[in-house]
Amino acid sequence: MTGRRAVLLGLGSLATPAWAHGPFKPLFDGRSFDGWNKVGDANWTIEDGAVSADHGAISFLVSNDSYRDFDLRVEIWVSDEANSGIFIRCSDRAQITATNAYEINVYDTRPDPTYGTGAIVNVGKVSPMPKAGGRWNLIEIGAHGDRFSVAFNGRRTVDAARDATHADGPIALQYGAGVVKFRRVEIRAA
Repeated sequence: MTGRRAVLLGLGSLATPAWAHGPFKPLFDGRSFDGWNKVGDANWTIEDGAVSADHGAISFLVSNDSYRDFDLRVEIWVSDEANSGIFIRCSDRAQITATNAYEINVYDTRPDPTYGTGAIVNVGKVSPMPKAGGRWNLIEIGAHGDRFSVAFNGRRTVDAARDATHADGPIALQYGAGVVKFRRVEIRAA
């Protein structure tokens, strides 16, 4: 087994073409909440190198640092009914929404799948929508100026979407419903 499938299954850190442009810096150490602030009341815990939640209202883990131009890669596991996402360039650390940040959605049962799993809500549509439930998935996000891209398990779901509303801000990992787990949160600033 080689390449991205081996990485997704935790069988090694093999370089792939999308990752071969320079070193990534871990944002989550797999052991603590260092570098992150909790917003909301989800029951965030850390176990086996992953941060997870399975109860509470919509909540976030918000990075202490802000970022402008970057490549981000995150491994996420969600249950079939989960609502989650990765918010970037958040302009308000205490009230995070899809209108004051860019939301890369992970929501397989979203009533309108146009902005479901793999989409950037209100910016980059996805069709067909991939499914995330029940397995570890790799999300790769590029944010460079007003251009954005998203790859979900190696398949481009958003390519060259453009929007200049939010210039920089922290990264936020969302718990909305179901079971949500994050691991290997890594960034390469441009």
